[in-house]
Amino acid sequence: MRPLNHPLRDWAGLRVWVIGASSGIGAALAVEALLAGARVALSARRTERLQAVASGHPQALVAPFDILDAQAWHARHEQICQLFGGIDLIVFCAADYHPERSWEVNAEGAARTLQTNLGSVYTGLSTVLPAMLARGSGGIAIVASVAGYFGLPNASVYGPSKAALINLAELLYVDLRPRGLSVYLINPGFVQTSLTAKNDFTMPALQTPQAAARAIRRGLASGRFEIHFPRRFTLALKFLRWLPYRLRFPLISRLVHP
Repeated sequence: MRPLNHPLRDWAGLRVWVIGASSGIGAALAVEALLAGARVALSARRTERLQAVASGHPQALVAPFDILDAQAWHARHEQICQLFGGIDLIVFCAADYHPERSWEVNAEGAARTLQTNLGSVYTGLSTVLPAMLARGSGGIAIVASVAGYFGLPNASVYGPSKAALINLAELLYVDLRPRGLSVYLINPGFVQTSLTAKNDFTMPALQTPQAAARAIRRGLASGRFEIHFPRRFTLALKFLRWLPYRLRFPLISRLVHP
């Protein structure tokens, strides 16, 4: 079967913009791309963290900004395009997460998480899409999560934001693939990051950011639409998602209240 996207096998000279590149999956993926020969713009708020990731990589461009600032998006995009000549792949990897049950959610915190995880992606899309569409090529990679597969306790805001990203990636693919663009949906399981460090439960199939970055690169190289990993964990969740509610809800309750 033909791949759904253009396979990204040769990274030499590829112009990549990683949003959320200061730590975790974003930082590891940026390094993976740099080692493969790509030119990578690294963006997040923390300049010193970005400089640490870029250290030793002459093809890295440190481009810090606040993803909640719409004007800053346009300024950084213009700068990167001037230096790189364009963007071949943008990776939306920035995220916010607070483990909380539904009765612990407050409006202000929920709004910030939704704006970080979802709203900023819309701002970024409105920034980069015009040039990609005019050129008729380019790739958009959205890092969602298996937490978006179905409702899970402790992910009262994070989970819905990731479910929305899954939906967004699906509709983007239908809209943009006929116009020459590739859309990649990335659904990781548990990865060792500052976000998952907030969890107070045992996380099955926990991976390092470096292992996650390698899995993402393999998925991009194969041209997959959905890149999910580790498969021994994500396939089990996919099966759970296919179950009718009458069966799924008791199983989830048993996991949460053993």
